[in-house]
Amino acid sequence: MGKTAIILGITGLTGNLLAESVLADSRYDKLISFHRRKSNITHPKLEEHVVDVLDLEKYESLFKGDIVFCCIGTTQSKTSDKETYRQIDYGIPVSAARLCKQNNIPQFIAISALGANAESSVFYNKVKGEMERDVLKQNLQETYLLQPALLAGDREEKRMTEKLAIQVFKVFNFFLIGPLKKFQSIKPEALVAAMQYLSFNTYADNRIESDVIKKIAGKHA
Repeated sequence: MGKTAIILGITGLTGNLLAESVLADSRYDKLISFHRRKSNITHPKLEEHVVDVLDLEKYESLFKGDIVFCCIGTTQSKTSDKETYRQIDYGIPVSAARLCKQNNIPQFIAISALGANAESSVFYNKVKGEMERDVLKQNLQETYLLQPALLAGDREEKRMTEKLAIQVFKVFNFFLIGPLKKFQSIKPEALVAAMQYLSFNTYADNRIESDVIKKIAGKHA
């Protein structure tokens, strides 16, 4: 019997790539997705639930599997209201981790962000840090919180500031070496490869920074 995976954020850049990877992987029998709008993916192993993911607890009876991938995330430019932002970037991953606890799902892998810190004075970093803290409080068998730097990938929506930053980082990546290497931009494909590796292999740390994500991604065949 293969694994049943649950994915949150299938319509986003990384979530979409991850879903395609999981569906093509014979080690999985089923992929269950919870999202607000229908994805563009059609596959016999995909079971889609178009729901309000801000009320994920309502779907506890459907939330059953072996591993949860949480690729949910927004930006301050896209979601300027801080309360709504918090409901998405904190509320959804924490609710998913709690459902894992309730339904005995042993593995939880979520995308966080480099610099996540519950004590930070920066709102974005603080929210991510509080999310990590409360996800880890669930004490699941395996929890991995990936902390990527700037994602270098093409999103559906056009974010001019982000696109400019990606171009700048392509130049600066060359100079970010040693302890600064973790600040290099990272491709979403590397995140997907690392998540896939971690779903079948244990790792010593719960929190995994960007440069280490790349190393782990290199282990995924």
